[in-house]
Amino acid sequence: MKNYLIYTLLLTVVIVGALLALNKLPQITVAGYNLRVIDILADVRKPIKEELPFVEIPDLLVDADSVPEIDSLDINKDSTQININTLVDTTKVVKRIFANEKWVDEDTDEEGITHIVDYSDVSGCGMSPFYEALNAIKESEEYARIAVFGDSFIEADILTGDLRACLQSEYGGSGVGFVPITSETNGFRPTVIHNFQGWSSYSVTDTSSFKNKYQGVSGHYFIPKKNAFVQMKGQKRYGTHLDTCQVASIFFSNKYPLTLTSQINGGVQEPFYIEGSQELQSVVVQGSIGRVKWTILSDSTSVFYGTAMDGKDGVILDNFSLRGSSGYSLQSIPRKNIQEFNTLRPYNLIVLQYGLNVVSKKVYDYNYYRVRMNKVISYLKECFPQAGILLLSVGDRDYKADDGTYQTMPEIKYFLKIQRQIAKDNKIAFWNMFEAMGGESSMYDLVHDEPAKANFDYTHINFRGGRFLAKKLFESIKRGKSDFEKGEVYAGQ
Repeated sequence: MKNYLIYTLLLTVVIVGALLALNKLPQITVAGYNLRVIDILADVRKPIKEELPFVEIPDLLVDADSVPEIDSLDINKDSTQININTLVDTTKVVKRIFANEKWVDEDTDEEGITHIVDYSDVSGCGMSPFYEALNAIKESEEYARIAVFGDSFIEADILTGDLRACLQSEYGGSGVGFVPITSETNGFRPTVIHNFQGWSSYSVTDTSSFKNKYQGVSGHYFIPKKNAFVQMKGQKRYGTHLDTCQVASIFFSNKYPLTLTSQINGGVQEPFYIEGSQELQSVVVQGSIGRVKWTILSDSTSVFYGTAMDGKDGVILDNFSLRGSSGYSLQSIPRKNIQEFNTLRPYNLIVLQYGLNVVSKKVYDYNYYRVRMNKVISYLKECFPQAGILLLSVGDRDYKADDGTYQTMPEIKYFLKIQRQIAKDNKIAFWNMFEAMGGESSMYDLVHDEPAKANFDYTHINFRGGRFLAKKLFESIKRGKSDFEKGEVYAGQ
């Protein structure tokens, strides 16, 4: 009988040799994403400690008008090509940050509450306008309105849905707040049942057909066809205070006369005839509203923006998430559009949540982002002069290192420093979400928690993770409000 063992040995040698040869392949890029380098010996090879660079944080940056328009929405962006030396006043002393060291907590107390750091001055652009609005709710039928602008981290009302529920349970209020006419997330957003038909939708991310002069606060606008409708229905399956509301609204701009109808709880349609106007308008209906349907009776040249379901008083929280955004597009919203919306729906607090689309591998200098966001925040201050501003830091984001373990991206730590500096530059409030999550490698812990609180991209939280962080932020707000009433402000470092 012939011995075939030698062929098995030869095949094994060929396979091992081929796998070792794969180590010589350069890094492969597919659709803009870098695949991991093949290394079958990674688990036994002693990892090489990556040396991370020092990055300077200048005390003073030049006018943001001189900075290139760089946005994560730009396909060909290359943030590493910016020469920060052309943007700074080199006569000023600079601080140097180095992230290749243990990351220590800075704002969390012994009770586990991560304080909101308020860098505001007498201009009151921190948390005080919101705390004052919360106090006014108890004294009379008033609103405390919050607008949360962010990226896919809060898409579908993740985090904001549970924060809304916490605030409304504590301070009153009901309803889901503002919702765009149409949405990509209507099928899995649990805080409202949202149906629509007959609309042409336009987003700032769609540069081919988008007309910026119509852009609304959400980064969208919508054109109705004949008998177009949008229907909002409360629900009890997720969150609280969302099954009914007392006030429903729809927001639009109509240069020529317009007829639309509202239908509450499936009842009789109520017609509204609206004269043409050069300004943003709204139609408001009231009652015990579990479901409201708005219908546009004929073809229209009007531009619509969204609907809202609110209580008669208490807390209102509007989610303005825009997938892929770094926050820069906020400055592209026409001033007239923002100011008219602010007249109809004034906010006491603007929350900014960005960063996922900015932090990139091997990019450590984010001073360019600081320059650009300083200009964005200045614009928001002008458009929402009555509101305070709270900047949420980026959360933890992990990657698989060469030794097979999941670790916090070093670039996250550099970006955190820049975000804190942005808050200081603009004298606004800052909440360290990275720290509140648990700091180093906390995303890994959330992913592998039972049940999981984050997705296997080690970047995005899920709804359970959103509830976890919302409770953290809610406790921080309550502590900040309590300190405010005692005449104290946590100023951090």
